[in-house]
Amino acid sequence: MRIARFTTGEDPMYGVVTGEVDQFGQPDPESVVVALAGDPLYVGVKLLDQEHRLEDVRLLAPVLPRSKVVGIGRNYAAHAAELGNDVPTEPLMFLKPNTSVVGPGDPIFYPPQTKNLHFEGELAVVIGRICRDVPPEQATDVIHGYTIANDVTARDLQKGDVQFTRAKGFDSFCPLGPWIETDLDPHDFAEGRSVQTYLNGDLKQDGSTKDLIFDIPALIAYISSVMTLLPGDVILTGTPEGVGPMEVGDEVEISIAGLGTLTNKVAQR
Repeated sequence: MRIARFTTGEDPMYGVVTGEVDQFGQPDPESVVVALAGDPLYVGVKLLDQEHRLEDVRLLAPVLPRSKVVGIGRNYAAHAAELGNDVPTEPLMFLKPNTSVVGPGDPIFYPPQTKNLHFEGELAVVIGRICRDVPPEQATDVIHGYTIANDVTARDLQKGDVQFTRAKGFDSFCPLGPWIETDLDPHDFAEGRSVQTYLNGDLKQDGSTKDLIFDIPALIAYISSVMTLLPGDVILTGTPEGVGPMEVGDEVEISIAGLGTLTNKVAQR
């Protein structure tokens, strides 16, 4: 099930995207969005007698984290190496504020504090219920679904500050979308799904989720041993090699097989 958050020009709504999809998760032109009676994280999937053509709605960030976005750094060995870092012996965790979240088509604002703004295409996990100390074998019980993220990073601030809060915490530094796919489980990603990032149409990142150092169940177990996870919290699972700079006017497209494509342009803040 593909759960979207959308607007037709009025108040935001949730809906289920129907129709056939291709191998990359892109829907066919006849797809529609069937409206839901509220946020499915809290009221369940209750369909309304109301539908819209997908091309007639504006997609929004599919989830608004009530609490937090938890990022995982250096979770692909090749990415750690390209930045001159060692592979961590346990997950390297950081937080992005929920105010950093934007949706498909929203601008990524280039702040004046940085001169080196990078894209990082990532698989994101959306938590479905309150949980703590989750064993890896029970991770699927707390997952609502999966979406695509861009862990936008001011690389010069990251190096200068050492810790990641400012470098990854600006408004618009966490695009999410285009929707949440609920009918997958961690094994689908352990077997390998492509993660590709295009900058102005040129392929920059071409990785696979099978190369995650710490898989999704391990990440949920580790994070939930430290902090309680709440419904709507988002976990960014790390980025493959190939990260690089973006400039004002650039367009970034991130595709993950089965999840679709997340597209955003860079604008001057």
